[in-house]
Amino acid sequence: QVQLVESGGGLVQAGDSLRLSCAASGRTFSMYNMGWYRQAPGKEREVVARINWNGASTYYTDSVKGRFTISRDNAKNTVYLQMNSLKPEDTGIYYCNGDRAPKGWDRRGDYWGQGTQVTVSS
Repeated sequence: QVQLVESGGGLVQAGDSLRLSCAASGRTFSMYNMGWYRQAPGKEREVVARINWNGASTYYTDSVKGRFTISRDNAKNTVYLQMNSLKPEDTGIYYCNGDRAPKGWDRRGDYWGQGTQVTVSS
């Protein structure tokens, strides 16, 4: 089992950048597929990006391609989401998600963080 804690959210203006971090507990983080999801007010939670257990494969939803980058540092038990050229429609609560491979790649994993708020003003 792993516990996930997000940080790095905040209030920014359109065009700004933010980097989210997700720190994981446990000794098996390197075996976990990880992802970032977001939920805007009144909308369902959606996947933003995923990264596989060794960082060799990534996935991005179309709306963030070319602007967001997911990465991980298994030595630090941390996964990151670098968000550039932020838009107001990127506003929402961002959640870290993961599960032991092969889970957590094709679908949501079982483990969630508490979320961090990202607000982008126009």
